[in-house]
Amino acid sequence: MRDTGERLAALRLIRSARIGPVTFRQLIARYGDAAAAIAALPGLAARGGGRAPTLADEAQVRREIATVRALGGRYLLIGDAGYPSLLAEIDTAPPALIVRGDAGLLARPCVAMVGARNASAAACRFAREQADELGAAGFTVVSGLARGIDTAAHQGSIAHGTVGVIASGIDVTFPPENAGLQEDVAVRGLLVAEQPPGTQPLARHFPSRNRIIAGMALGTVVVEAAPRSGSLITARLAGEAGREVMAVPGSPLDPRAQGCNLLIRDGATLVQSAADVAEMLRPIDPRAVRSTGGGYAGERVAADAGDGDRRRITGLLGPVPVIVDELIRQADCAPAVVQTVLLELELAGRLERHAGGRVGLIG
Repeated sequence: MRDTGERLAALRLIRSARIGPVTFRQLIARYGDAAAAIAALPGLAARGGGRAPTLADEAQVRREIATVRALGGRYLLIGDAGYPSLLAEIDTAPPALIVRGDAGLLARPCVAMVGARNASAAACRFAREQADELGAAGFTVVSGLARGIDTAAHQGSIAHGTVGVIASGIDVTFPPENAGLQEDVAVRGLLVAEQPPGTQPLARHFPSRNRIIAGMALGTVVVEAAPRSGSLITARLAGEAGREVMAVPGSPLDPRAQGCNLLIRDGATLVQSAADVAEMLRPIDPRAVRSTGGGYAGERVAADAGDGDRRRITGLLGPVPVIVDELIRQADCAPAVVQTVLLELELAGRLERHAGGRVGLIG
């Protein structure tokens, strides 16, 4: 995907309504490139029983590109040299990342370090020291530039190169007190954003940010976390992606340690030092650290669905989300046919994708 016109078309597709990461990859896999996918949208949506999604305005996308360039950033589109291949392996990989800094850090083995925003002083010191040791050992530490453990992880690893993934546009700082640290990460490490410039961090952006952190890394270390915290979401996403999940144990009397202790109880690896983390992640399959040129969207796939297939698959759907694999079993159709019908319904505005590979009808 080197042609300027194709890159513009890809960004228009990414920024369009009802075109999420899964839909984007399926469209490219089916039609080969973004321009062809855009041309096919009206027909797909019509077969799904609705109108095509509103395509992002070309002038607006061009303004976004100019803004990113003015901010000193650049795009990594899935399939580009430099796009992290580990991230490209997950189904919901962002089609486009906006980055500032040294993308070469993604070619090193990456480890995510996350934890509580209201972390204890002892936990912050521990995270800072372990991040420093991991960086010195050749790992790139990835975190989310939040208060507490994230901040400590970046501070500890900044001298070796660290990656900060944020939930806002690349020109927006959250929390505000980390403005200096965020700029330092962009200059001495790598700053990564999925959202367009100017986007303020909303609640729904943080789980999306967490999937990038987990997806980039060979494993995730949780230093301190309460139950049902964002850090546990990152750990769950890491586990679902087949990556290592590690947790630092804490006192059962400290609520901030309960999340880590629960992770260990449920099968996460107990770690107490950077050496423990390194032991878990080495030896590493050389393919796992090849972080340049993550696949764009796989092989080109085309599977047409007949009217009978559409009726059968749509009839199995309802407002309660169902796992796609279960839908394939009950529909007794080829997986590619089911995915085609789901794509048509989504583009028609009739279907919503949920976490865990589930889908359901809207309304």
